[in-house]
Amino acid sequence: MKRADRELTGRILRRETHSARTPAAVAAAVLGILFCGYVLLESVLQALGQPAWLIDPPTFGHWLAGLPAGTDPLILGLSGALILFAGLLFFLQAVLPGRRARYALPNPRAAVVVDAEVLAASLARCARLQAGVTPQQVLVTVGRTAVDVQIRPTSGIPVDDEAIRAAVEDELLLTKLDPQPAVRVRIAPVGVIGQ
Repeated sequence: MKRADRELTGRILRRETHSARTPAAVAAAVLGILFCGYVLLESVLQALGQPAWLIDPPTFGHWLAGLPAGTDPLILGLSGALILFAGLLFFLQAVLPGRRARYALPNPRAAVVVDAEVLAASLARCARLQAGVTPQQVLVTVGRTAVDVQIRPTSGIPVDDEAIRAAVEDELLLTKLDPQPAVRVRIAPVGVIGQ
Protein backbone atom coordinates (compact mmCIF):
# COMPACT_ATOMS: atom_id res chain seq x y z
CA MET A 1 0.00 0.00 0.00
CA LYS A 2 1.37 3.41 -0.93
CA ARG A 3 2.15 5.96 1.73
CA ALA A 4 -0.58 8.32 0.50
CA ASP A 5 -3.12 5.48 0.66
CA ARG A 6 -2.04 4.63 4.22
CA GLU A 7 -2.41 8.26 5.27
CA LEU A 8 -5.85 8.46 3.65
CA THR A 9 -6.91 5.23 5.36
CA GLY A 10 -5.62 6.55 8.70
CA ARG A 11 -7.62 9.77 8.29
CA ILE A 12 -10.77 7.83 7.38
CA LEU A 13 -10.38 5.54 10.40
CA ARG A 14 -9.78 8.53 12.69
CA ARG A 15 -12.86 10.32 11.35
CA GLU A 16 -15.05 7.23 11.80
CA THR A 17 -13.85 6.31 15.30
CA HIS A 18 -13.76 9.81 16.83
CA SER A 19 -16.55 12.36 17.11
CA ALA A 20 -16.17 15.67 15.34
CA ARG A 21 -15.64 18.92 17.21
CA THR A 22 -17.54 20.84 14.52
CA PRO A 23 -20.80 21.45 16.46
CA ALA A 24 -18.95 22.97 19.43
CA ALA A 25 -16.76 25.08 17.15
CA VAL A 26 -19.80 26.33 15.22
CA ALA A 27 -21.65 27.14 18.47
CA ALA A 28 -18.66 29.07 19.82
CA ALA A 29 -18.26 30.94 16.52
CA VAL A 30 -21.97 31.84 16.35
CA LEU A 31 -21.95 33.09 19.96
CA GLY A 32 -18.82 35.15 19.27
CA ILE A 33 -20.28 36.62 16.08
CA LEU A 34 -23.56 37.50 17.81
CA PHE A 35 -21.75 39.17 20.71
CA CYS A 36 -19.42 41.14 18.42
CA GLY A 37 -22.36 42.12 16.20
CA TYR A 38 -24.29 43.39 19.20
CA VAL A 39 -21.31 45.41 20.48
CA LEU A 40 -20.81 46.84 16.97
CA LEU A 41 -24.50 47.80 16.75
CA GLU A 42 -24.44 49.57 20.12
CA SER A 43 -21.18 51.35 19.23
CA VAL A 44 -22.57 52.57 15.90
CA LEU A 45 -25.78 53.76 17.56
CA GLN A 46 -23.74 55.67 20.16
CA ALA A 47 -21.46 57.18 17.48
CA LEU A 48 -24.50 58.39 15.54
CA GLY A 49 -26.03 59.89 18.67
CA GLN A 50 -29.00 57.54 18.62
CA PRO A 51 -30.49 55.94 21.75
CA ALA A 52 -29.07 52.53 22.70
CA TRP A 53 -30.89 49.43 21.54
CA LEU A 54 -30.51 47.63 24.90
CA ILE A 55 -27.71 49.31 26.84
CA ASP A 56 -24.98 51.66 25.67
CA PRO A 57 -21.36 50.44 26.01
CA PRO A 58 -20.15 53.02 28.60
CA THR A 59 -23.10 52.31 30.91
CA PHE A 60 -22.53 48.56 30.53
CA GLY A 61 -18.79 49.01 31.23
CA HIS A 62 -19.47 51.00 34.42
CA TRP A 63 -22.06 48.44 35.54
CA LEU A 64 -19.62 45.59 34.85
CA ALA A 65 -16.76 47.34 36.70
CA GLY A 66 -18.85 47.78 39.86
CA LEU A 67 -20.66 44.44 39.48
CA PRO A 68 -20.95 43.04 43.00
CA ALA A 69 -22.53 46.26 44.29
CA GLY A 70 -26.29 46.48 43.93
CA THR A 71 -26.78 43.05 42.32
CA ASP A 72 -28.92 40.29 43.78
CA PRO A 73 -26.49 37.55 44.98
CA LEU A 74 -28.80 34.79 43.74
CA ILE A 75 -28.86 36.16 40.19
CA LEU A 76 -25.11 36.79 40.30
CA GLY A 77 -24.44 33.23 41.53
CA LEU A 78 -26.76 31.63 38.96
CA SER A 79 -25.27 33.60 36.06
CA GLY A 80 -21.75 32.73 37.25
CA ALA A 81 -22.68 29.04 37.47
CA LEU A 82 -24.20 29.17 33.97
CA ILE A 83 -21.07 30.76 32.51
CA LEU A 84 -18.88 28.23 34.35
CA PHE A 85 -21.00 25.34 33.03
CA ALA A 86 -20.83 26.61 29.43
CA GLY A 87 -17.07 27.12 29.71
CA LEU A 88 -16.62 23.65 31.19
CA LEU A 89 -18.60 22.10 28.32
CA PHE A 90 -16.43 23.82 25.72
CA PHE A 91 -13.24 22.94 27.63
CA LEU A 92 -14.17 19.24 27.94
CA GLN A 93 -15.19 19.11 24.29
CA ALA A 94 -11.74 20.40 23.36
CA VAL A 95 -9.68 18.23 25.75
CA LEU A 96 -11.43 14.83 25.81
CA PRO A 97 -10.65 12.38 23.01
CA GLY A 98 -14.25 12.06 21.82
CA ARG A 99 -14.10 8.39 20.92
CA ARG A 100 -17.15 6.74 19.38
CA ALA A 101 -18.19 3.21 20.23
CA ARG A 102 -16.49 1.93 17.09
CA TYR A 103 -13.37 -0.11 16.48
CA ALA A 104 -10.92 -0.05 13.59
CA LEU A 105 -9.97 -3.53 12.47
CA PRO A 106 -6.59 -3.90 10.77
CA ASN A 107 -6.85 -4.69 7.09
CA PRO A 108 -4.07 -4.21 4.50
CA ARG A 109 -6.45 -3.25 1.68
CA ALA A 110 -9.30 -1.25 3.23
CA ALA A 111 -10.45 0.80 6.18
CA VAL A 112 -12.65 -1.50 8.27
CA VAL A 113 -14.71 -0.02 11.12
CA VAL A 114 -16.98 -2.13 13.32
CA ASP A 115 -19.61 -0.75 15.66
CA ALA A 116 -19.36 -1.91 19.29
CA GLU A 117 -22.88 -3.36 19.13
CA VAL A 118 -21.95 -5.57 16.18
CA LEU A 119 -18.83 -6.79 17.96
CA ALA A 120 -20.84 -7.42 21.14
CA ALA A 121 -23.46 -9.40 19.18
CA SER A 122 -20.76 -11.58 17.65
CA LEU A 123 -19.16 -12.25 21.03
CA ALA A 124 -22.57 -12.89 22.64
CA ARG A 125 -23.36 -15.48 19.98
CA CYS A 126 -20.04 -17.21 20.65
CA ALA A 127 -20.62 -17.19 24.44
CA ARG A 128 -24.20 -18.40 24.01
CA LEU A 129 -23.16 -21.34 21.85
CA GLN A 130 -20.40 -22.32 24.28
CA ALA A 131 -22.72 -22.07 27.31
CA GLY A 132 -25.70 -23.72 25.62
CA VAL A 133 -28.16 -20.99 26.61
CA THR A 134 -30.67 -18.80 24.76
CA PRO A 135 -29.83 -15.31 23.44
CA GLN A 136 -31.85 -13.69 26.25
CA GLN A 137 -29.55 -15.25 28.85
CA VAL A 138 -26.35 -13.59 27.56
CA LEU A 139 -25.39 -9.92 27.81
CA VAL A 140 -22.08 -8.69 26.38
CA THR A 141 -20.74 -5.16 26.69
CA VAL A 142 -17.62 -4.12 24.81
CA GLY A 143 -15.41 -1.34 26.14
CA ARG A 144 -12.00 0.00 25.16
CA THR A 145 -10.11 -2.16 27.67
CA ALA A 146 -12.57 -4.90 28.67
CA VAL A 147 -15.31 -7.16 27.37
CA ASP A 148 -17.89 -8.10 30.02
CA VAL A 149 -19.87 -11.28 29.45
CA GLN A 150 -22.82 -11.85 31.78
CA ILE A 151 -24.61 -15.19 31.62
CA ARG A 152 -27.75 -16.32 33.40
CA PRO A 153 -27.58 -20.12 33.13
CA THR A 154 -30.53 -22.46 32.94
CA SER A 155 -31.34 -23.83 36.40
CA GLY A 156 -29.71 -27.16 37.08
CA ILE A 157 -27.32 -27.00 34.12
CA PRO A 158 -23.76 -26.01 35.09
CA VAL A 159 -21.82 -23.53 32.95
CA ASP A 160 -18.03 -23.51 32.63
CA ASP A 161 -16.91 -19.88 32.81
CA GLU A 162 -13.33 -20.70 31.76
CA ALA A 163 -14.51 -22.43 28.58
CA ILE A 164 -16.71 -19.43 27.79
CA ARG A 165 -13.83 -17.03 28.44
CA ALA A 166 -11.54 -19.06 26.14
CA ALA A 167 -14.17 -19.17 23.37
CA VAL A 168 -14.80 -15.41 23.58
CA GLU A 169 -11.04 -14.69 23.63
CA ASP A 170 -10.56 -16.88 20.54
CA GLU A 171 -13.37 -15.03 18.75
CA LEU A 172 -11.85 -11.70 19.81
CA LEU A 173 -8.42 -12.73 18.48
CA LEU A 174 -9.97 -13.14 15.02
CA THR A 175 -10.80 -9.42 14.99
CA LYS A 176 -7.12 -8.52 15.56
CA LEU A 177 -8.07 -5.53 17.72
CA ASP A 178 -5.06 -3.68 19.05
CA PRO A 179 -4.89 -3.60 22.04
CA GLN A 180 -6.93 -6.70 22.79
CA PRO A 181 -9.47 -6.01 25.56
CA ALA A 182 -9.52 -8.30 28.59
CA VAL A 183 -12.46 -10.70 28.81
CA ARG A 184 -14.41 -10.97 32.07
CA VAL A 185 -17.11 -13.61 32.46
CA ARG A 186 -19.72 -13.42 35.20
CA ILE A 187 -22.15 -16.22 35.82
CA ALA A 188 -25.34 -15.21 37.63
CA PRO A 189 -25.84 -17.08 40.91
CA VAL A 190 -29.55 -17.60 40.15
CA GLY A 191 -30.49 -19.54 37.01
CA VAL A 192 -33.38 -19.17 34.62
CA ILE A 193 -36.21 -21.70 34.80
CA GLY A 194 -37.40 -23.49 31.67
CA GLN A 195 -35.11 -22.03 29.05
